[in-house]
Amino acid sequence: MDTTFATFQLLTRNLPRSLSLKAAEPTVALETKHFLATVPGIKSVDAFLKNTRVFTYAMNAFGLGDMAHAKGYMRKVLTEGITDKTAFANRLNDERFVAFAKAFDFDNYGALTTTRPAARQEVADKYVRQMLEIDEGAQNEGVRLALYFQREAPNVKSAYGLLADPALWRVVKTIYGFPDAMAAADIEKQAKAITQRLDVAALKEPAQLNRLLQRFTARWDADQGLVSSPVLALFGKSPGVGSDVGMALLSLKYGG
Repeated sequence: MDTTFATFQLLTRNLPRSLSLKAAEPTVALETKHFLATVPGIKSVDAFLKNTRVFTYAMNAFGLGDMAHAKGYMRKVLTEGITDKTAFANRLNDERFVAFAKAFDFDNYGALTTTRPAARQEVADKYVRQMLEIDEGAQNEGVRLALYFQREAPNVKSAYGLLADPALWRVVKTIYGFPDAMAAADIEKQAKAITQRLDVAALKEPAQLNRLLQRFTARWDADQGLVSSPVLALFGKSPGVGSDVGMALLSLKYGG
């Protein structure tokens, strides 16, 4: 099995190519073609929910596939929109629902909603990215977590946003070695522990984000036993550990 570090670097070194290859896969290409051909003809929330194939595609694109059956719930998300701060989507404390309601904003755009790029090509692009993450995650959960963090972390506004998202929190917890018992502490103390080590605003900076993900994937490999130990890896005594992983572990050891 390839290391998490090496796989993630391979995928993201030329991410547009990785996404293009995923988009060209027969199943992904077929579903995307159907979605792009069909969604412009959908002019209302009712029609959207009624077309299960298109609706499910859209839900998967926003990482909400496990909620595709909850059409009554999603009807409330869509009909209330996002303009009002008290709208259902805005009260869910989950940015995925806000993003979904923003893309399919029937509340503001009505029948014109699906003529907008936000409800068509942008959704297709999100779907391909989701499929890349899911398929890679089936082989290596660490790769999926890294890809997800790369995509979502720049949108986080505070340490509380990291704590609220289990996947983002798992990456942060791995990077800094936070113990599981930390979950029992007051949320304010957890947030303080994060901000003492991480400038959340720096997550918007590609170089800083990439460094954090190098640290995460190297630590993940060590924790999962994909390298026998950071110390052995540094000296090249761990079978199958390339120089890139060794350098990442060296950075972890001396870079904080």
